[in-house]
Amino acid sequence: MRTFDLTPLYRSTVGFDHLFSLLDSFGGLEGGNPSYPPYNIERTGENAYRISVAVAGFTEKELNIEVKENTLSIRGEKETVEKKEEGGEVLYQGIAARAFERRFQLADHVEVRGASLENGLLHVDLVREIPESKKPRQIAIGNGKEAKAQVIEAKPAKAA
Repeated sequence: MRTFDLTPLYRSTVGFDHLFSLLDSFGGLEGGNPSYPPYNIERTGENAYRISVAVAGFTEKELNIEVKENTLSIRGEKETVEKKEEGGEVLYQGIAARAFERRFQLADHVEVRGASLENGLLHVDLVREIPESKKPRQIAIGNGKEAKAQVIEAKPAKAA
């Protein structure tokens, strides 16, 4: 396992401490199994994303999705149901039914648009919407009275 010392960067930057703490946290997870449940992150559009989490065996009532500040948390907790009522017993349990919590750091201006549960996959749809005040603007050079700022239209990225 490789470790990186980010201390020299702390001395020469201001306001990036949150970024460095994120980089430091990549080394491990606070307890739990970091590979459960498995997930995919995909880009579905220019500013649209989808997180798909494999939650086979969980119902909508047993899942909780929460966004706080720039952190998306997905929690799953199975309700304990006695199988003995059905008259059978489990001889081997290979399907994981343990509780989990998976966190994702969201960039600024990324919002959750919705979630759906289908075929054992929880899909969370995200969209990045940059406010008008944050978009780049073209400043005309003039005598001050006639100069107005114009929003530069974003050109679609060319696929490679």
